[in-house]
Amino acid sequence: QVQLVESGGGLVQAGGSLRLSCVYSDHSFNPNLMAWFRQAPGKEREFVAGVHWSTGSKYYSDSVKGRFTISSDIAKNTVYLEMNSLKPDDTAVYYCAPRLSRPPSLWPRDPGSFGPWGPGTQVTVSS
Repeated sequence: QVQLVESGGGLVQAGGSLRLSCVYSDHSFNPNLMAWFRQAPGKEREFVAGVHWSTGSKYYSDSVKGRFTISSDIAKNTVYLEMNSLKPDDTAVYYCAPRLSRPPSLWPRDPGSFGPWGPGTQVTVSS
């Protein structure tokens, strides 16, 4: 099974930027979707951004639309999340995960249908 490792998190001030990376282990990896999620202490894991692997179509949660951008580099086995205009409410552990099979919905957001998961990377935004 594919393994994934997230990196690029850190401590930033409100209004700052970070770029997260997710490296996966399998050069032949071909999921239906790849997505970023986040989870703050005491809260449910929340969808952030996703990309259809074959078409490149992207979709976002309302809370990050216009501020975050998901992208991928197949040759480097890497998925990115560019995060701009960061807010304290963006503070969370960020995870990437695939959906391996085609979903009944075009834009799935439920974390239960994604996996496997990497260890995550912490993003902390100070006010």
